[in-house]
Amino acid sequence: MGKDMTTGNPIKLIFYFALPMFFGNIFQQFYNMADTFIVSQTIGIDALAAVGSTGSINFLIIGLAIGITAGLSVITAQRFGRKDFEGLRRSLGTSLIIVVIVSVILTYFATKNTRTILELMQTPPEIIDYAYDYLFIIFAGIGITVLFNFLSNILRAIGDSRTPLIFLIIASILNVILDYTFILVFNMGVSGVGYATVIAQFVATILCLIYIKRRVPILRIYKEDWTKDWSEYKEHLRVGLPYGFQYSIIAVGTIAVQITLNRLGAVSVAAYTSANKIDQLLTMPLQTIGVAISTYVAQNFGARKYARIKEGVTKTLKITILYGFTIGLILWFFGQTLTLIFVDGNNEAVLSLAQQYFRIQAPFYPFLSMIFVLRLSLQGLGNSFAPTLAGAMELVARVFGAIILSNLFGFAGAIMSNPLAWISAVVILIPTYYATEKLIVNEPTPLAKKLAFGSKNVIKNVQLEECHACH
Repeated sequence: MGKDMTTGNPIKLIFYFALPMFFGNIFQQFYNMADTFIVSQTIGIDALAAVGSTGSINFLIIGLAIGITAGLSVITAQRFGRKDFEGLRRSLGTSLIIVVIVSVILTYFATKNTRTILELMQTPPEIIDYAYDYLFIIFAGIGITVLFNFLSNILRAIGDSRTPLIFLIIASILNVILDYTFILVFNMGVSGVGYATVIAQFVATILCLIYIKRRVPILRIYKEDWTKDWSEYKEHLRVGLPYGFQYSIIAVGTIAVQITLNRLGAVSVAAYTSANKIDQLLTMPLQTIGVAISTYVAQNFGARKYARIKEGVTKTLKITILYGFTIGLILWFFGQTLTLIFVDGNNEAVLSLAQQYFRIQAPFYPFLSMIFVLRLSLQGLGNSFAPTLAGAMELVARVFGAIILSNLFGFAGAIMSNPLAWISAVVILIPTYYATEKLIVNEPTPLAKKLAFGSKNVIKNVQLEECHACH
């Protein structure tokens, strides 16, 4: 039914919780890679570039909604941690209403302006039709994508990371089957990739709803849980909206880089798309650890076990930094070889640019590892301001790389924006987290108070919980 993360060995809890998400993301990447492989081998390099060119705008629109659902689940996890099951169901009802409203608004806006968005991004003429066919279908299915992620996040909030894995595996396998069917059998082209993704997620969403109804009684919503209390909505929006905007801020920076790549041509877009697939695969463990640490911190914060938060975050940070160094070495020496999974060996121009991508980013993956742990830890505490500020710093760095450095160094300059963004975010996240940590474990030094950006609500919640405990 769920997992209480407020007792037991922190590292074991965090990594066992992250493990199913890791395998789930592996399957998700496999069907994303299947999309890329099938498109490149059956439709051509332009179609590959087209699907790749939509990634940043897809992240902007859908990432906003998915980010909001992740933020909303933080409150659910905190209430689960303090065993407030009535409040948990009320949180679920409040969150569901917010999710539906956000999905409807985004679906209308995105489908209405798909072509315009691609034109504003200066998508190359030879790939814009492919990009439109794919992106419009993905946007039409926003509601399905968001609902599946919402249900998955709610299950993870109560410590169940295994069930979302099962449904994600089913969706991944179905997605690959539908890819082959729609593209190779029915000759639907790039549109088939979009339909396959939406249908697979729809099936997973239905399975998730059935499971919750039958197996998770604490997540069943009753009439009294559909609250009209605006303070509930205010509390959820305070955490959820900044979480979503943070995703969007990062996506805007990615779009700036994508526009630059579009200007440089289809070869640059294809190289970035292929290298980025490898990048995402190897950094996936960091993403899953981030989600795990967020749930761990949120549950322990709700249970007022602040020393456990410090212990878990510190140990996790050491392990992930070591992993960052490891993947940096792998990509420095073997990045180009791994790119051959997606690119034919005869495409020397694409392979050469992909190698540049890896050599530029390789030394900086430890910074990325710190971002995943510290950002998600702060969000688990309910601090949305500092992660959003860090996202804004990333945006500035990426825009600088896209506009200034790309003009000076071309493709290499555009890729430099990623390490710059990671360093800029860490500058905010490191002092903020450790200052917040000092405050919640009752070490409120003057410096800590100055550096704990956005932690007023966190400290207020601590004081309220301690007050309730006294009574």
